[in-house]
Order: sequence, then structure tokens, then C-alpha cells
Amino acid sequence: MIDFVVYLVVILAAVLIPAVYFLRYRAQQTRARRRQAAAAASGLTEPVSLHPRIDPDRCICSGGCITACPEGGIIGILGSHAELVSPTKCIGHGACMDACPVEAITLVFGTATRGVDIPYVTKTFETNVPGIYIAGELGGMGLIRNAVTQGREAVEYLARDLGPRRGEGPDLVIVGAGPAGLAAALQAKKERLRALVLEQGDGVGGTILSYPRQKLVMTQPMEIPLHGTFSRREVRKEELAELWDGIARTHGIEVRAREQALAVTSKNGGHVVTTPSGTYATPRVLLAIGRRGTPRTLGVPGEHASKVVYKLLEPEQYRGKRLLVVGGGDSAVEAAVTLAEEKGTRVSVSYRKAVFSRIKDGNRERIERAEAAGRVALYLESEVESISPGSVTLRRKDGTVVLENDYVFVLIGGELPTGFLQTMGVRMEKKFGTR
Repeated sequence: MIDFVVYLVVILAAVLIPAVYFLRYRAQQTRARRRQAAAAASGLTEPVSLHPRIDPDRCICSGGCITACPEGGIIGILGSHAELVSPTKCIGHGACMDACPVEAITLVFGTATRGVDIPYVTKTFETNVPGIYIAGELGGMGLIRNAVTQGREAVEYLARDLGPRRGEGPDLVIVGAGPAGLAAALQAKKERLRALVLEQGDGVGGTILSYPRQKLVMTQPMEIPLHGTFSRREVRKEELAELWDGIARTHGIEVRAREQALAVTSKNGGHVVTTPSGTYATPRVLLAIGRRGTPRTLGVPGEHASKVVYKLLEPEQYRGKRLLVVGGGDSAVEAAVTLAEEKGTRVSVSYRKAVFSRIKDGNRERIERAEAAGRVALYLESEVESISPGSVTLRRKDGTVVLENDYVFVLIGGELPTGFLQTMGVRMEKKFGTR
């Protein structure tokens, strides 16, 4: 009798386990197809940053990439392999690549239809100009965690290549004091290199300092050289800036604020960095600057008026005003929602496309809620035609719209500092779905 029960249990297990696995697999496929169809219906089919490319011939459908993704719902199993089902939600964490047991995933820039300009760098972050390295956003790594990792690794590589030095002057000049630049400076101290940090802004933090007050910054756990693990996933701008500043003070990292690198020239096997304050000779240069360069403009009549601004720092000063935000990226959407929360504001958004295809999922939900609540008016598929003292004229397919207006926020990104890079000989590459 006991043997019969044991056999029955074994048979049931042999039947039920595959059945449960099959039903779970079918449910995953159904969810993935729904997400993919929803993305296609909304026109959200193009990833906007570094993203995974999945080799269908190597994929074994382990599902590790799906569970490893911090954002969730970006990758799904369709048929015999995994695919991107919600491409625009991907922000380039790279956890999916690390989780794949058969190395079927690589991280790439751009797509077959949308090229992305990226400076050429080797696996050690060195450009085609020997001794000049790039880390962080300029090289396509916009996430804070990724920028910190690149800053640390770049210095590890160049320190190994540089070897011991006895000369005067800095061993390394770091241009930019954002996450990548600060991590590089900390790693340089760990490697006992003399590093000079130049920052054209007001201090440690880089682009973070230009965020609106109390902006919520999304982060991932990261290892900061000499400091250790930072594990918070959500932090306010002020808290993060205070963290960076505190780490720099604790470890004696001096940043020369408001000193912009104007040029980098090669000389005698090394490089000379020129700033308004002088020149610095060094064998190694690490560029940890952003991709924005100078703000991109509209090129329309009236744009040079004082009412037109290119960043939002103090939302409360615009209370009771009629405001137009131009742009469709995360910065524009976040600015619009933040301004709409101020008392008495009337906020409109002008975006040239039919959908917000370049924003994080959380921001998409926030702008949709703001529109539904009547706090933000969206003018999709529109462009600014002209700006006047008390109004703005938008051009749409069905004619023009004149909005009463006090301030215009132009948040359409910045110009890649291509000219700056080209003067030092750094080669640019356009990536169409390649690394």
C-alpha cells in the first residue's frame, strides 16, 4: 500500500510540475504580448538609451533577464526567445545582461532606424587619442550608478597603464564633477594618483545641481570608491547633492568650481588642459562631462526675450503665472508637473510628436494624471512658431493656437559638445543598434 502511494505521488508530481510550468509560461507570454501590443498602439517602440539586444539563437528563455530588470515589464518571452516588449521604459541598467546565463544579451546604443552619436572609446574607456578617456553621460551612460561605475573603472585602467610617476603636476585632470567625475577622483585617491578636478558649474554634483528643488532622483545601489555602498533607490536632489559634497570633503577631494576646460591639446606625449585661469600639463585626461553641452534652442522669433528660460530651479517663483513648457523628455515632463503643483499656475506643454516616447514610465503616469486633473494642458504634435511679450503662438496641423503666456521653458535637450571633442581629435561614431 505504501509503495502504491509513493508511486502515485511520483506520477502526480511528474504530471503537475510540467503542467504548472506550462501554465506559468503561457501566462508570461500572454502578459508580454499585451505589453508589446500596448506599446505599439501608443507608438512607444523605440528605446531611448542604452538598451539590451537579445540574440534569439542563443536565448534559452531562462527568464533571468525578466526578473533581474529593476524597472519590470520591459522584457518578455515571446515564442522561443525573449524580446523587448516595452522598449521606451528601458533606461539602461544592464542587470538583464548580467543575469543571462548564456550571454545572449548585449547592451547597445541606437536602433536600426535611430542613430545615436557616441564618442569612440575602447573597453578601457580610452578614446582614439591616447591618454584621453571618457566616462559617464558623454559616453552614453546616463544612469548615476553606471556613471559611478565607469568613473571608477576608467581610473583603474589608466592607473594600471600610467604606472609610477615622479614628475610635477597632476597625474590626471578630471573634467566634470558629476557622479562619474567624483567617482574617478575618489578612485584616483585610492590609486595614489594626483588628480585635479575641474567643474564649470558651482561644485560637486554636475547636472544634479541644475535639477528643480526637491526633485526626486531615481538611483540604484552603487559602490562609491572609498565610501562604500549607497543603497537608496529614491533620493531628493538636495540629499544627493549633500551626499556628494560630504564624500568629497571627507576624502579631501578638491574641486575647482566655475573653472571650465576650454581646450585639451596633445603635447610631448601628454596633454595640456586650458581654462580661463591657466593651463595644466598632465599625461592623462578623463572627460566626465554631460552630453548636453549648450542648451538646444528653438530658432524662432522672440526666443531671446528674458521670459524664455532653459532650466527650472525655483518653481515657487512662478506661482500664479501662465507657463509653457516646450519638450517631450523627462526634464520637460518633470518641469511641467512640478510647475503645475504651484498655486495659481496655468501650465501648457508643447511637444512636436504625438506621444511622449522618451520618458520614464513614472513620468508618463504623472503627466497623464496632471492632464486628467486639468492641471496641465497638452499640445501634442505642435511646435512654437513665435514668442511675444504676453503670448506664444503654436503651429499645429489644423492651424495655429495662441496661448496667453508669462514664461516659456525650453527643455529640448542640449547640443552634444562635438566641437570640443573634435578640437582634441576625439572621433565620433553613430551607433545603429550596436555597442
